[in-house]
Amino acid sequence: MLDIYAGKQALKTIQQQGFKQSLFTTMLGASGGPKWFTLFGLDKYLFGEFFKSRTDELNLIGSSAGAFRFAALAQHDPVSAIIRLADYYSHTVYSDKASPAEITNKALQLLDHIFDKNGIEQIVSNKVFKAHFIVSRCTGLTKYETKSLQLIGLLSSIVLNRIDRGLLKHQYQRYVYRVPSSQIQISDSYGFDTSYLELTQDNLKQALLASGSIPLVMKGVSHIKDSPQGMYRDGGIIDYHFDVDIKPERGLVLFPHFSAYPKAGWFDKNLKRKVNSAHYENTVMLVPSKEFIASLPYGKIPDRNDFTTMDADTRIQYWQTVLAETERLATSLDKVIQSQDMTKIKPLL
Repeated sequence: MLDIYAGKQALKTIQQQGFKQSLFTTMLGASGGPKWFTLFGLDKYLFGEFFKSRTDELNLIGSSAGAFRFAALAQHDPVSAIIRLADYYSHTVYSDKASPAEITNKALQLLDHIFDKNGIEQIVSNKVFKAHFIVSRCTGLTKYETKSLQLIGLLSSIVLNRIDRGLLKHQYQRYVYRVPSSQIQISDSYGFDTSYLELTQDNLKQALLASGSIPLVMKGVSHIKDSPQGMYRDGGIIDYHFDVDIKPERGLVLFPHFSAYPKAGWFDKNLKRKVNSAHYENTVMLVPSKEFIASLPYGKIPDRNDFTTMDADTRIQYWQTVLAETERLATSLDKVIQSQDMTKIKPLL
């Protein structure tokens, strides 16, 4: 039910030392909207069992949906928080032809629901599970809210990205909002300008909203407290599934993901461009198998198109089924960990 992939160095490490939580020092959370529902059971298992008694830091680096997940998982009761996120998001209903303002307001309501009474403070002060939210600051036409200008900007991004992904650095800058005690540094092969800002109780909600603010679909965040002026949008524009080098490199990277074929940025979704395999040498990916996906209703994982292709009742029932079925993935991972059967792990990329 669950496919486990490991980079060359990660596989060697696990074969020598076993599959244990202390080996991992970083966890990645990709963009993808409701596709993350396929990881729901794994998230509950990892933070309810696998990492439950952890005392060493684990850096949680997420963009868009991944950032939302990590905002839940960095709270003191991560399992309850991720359940709140999944339940509220899966039951969200929009009006026909919902405007960016409506979708943005629903996202703000979702954020309020994720945090318990002291949730934001818990994230900022968490010394073990350290949150990092990736945000894209727009410097081209996508910085405008006017739909026509934004659309022209996105079309130019598509063209530039096809020519050379590195050309996008002239339109977008990577901002990493991180807890004050973090020392994480992120770089890539394309030269994106990367800045680091501290997460605070005053800016966390704005930064998190920006990380998930999909162009054209949602309003951008034009001002984040204690940040340079500008228009901030979805972190997945640059870091959709990640193609980055993370320093300091102290251990392995755990990457629960809905696909065994990660894409670097949002504009690479439909391209054959591959990520740099060197960036995945120390990575372990947990991926729902093709057989598991085929067993789901409609033989696919949830996606944002479900909001428009299905009526609300059908979609909600489908998504609830998927959330329940992901418990099988958690059981599959637990069996590997308990048996320490490394023959189940496949080479990555």
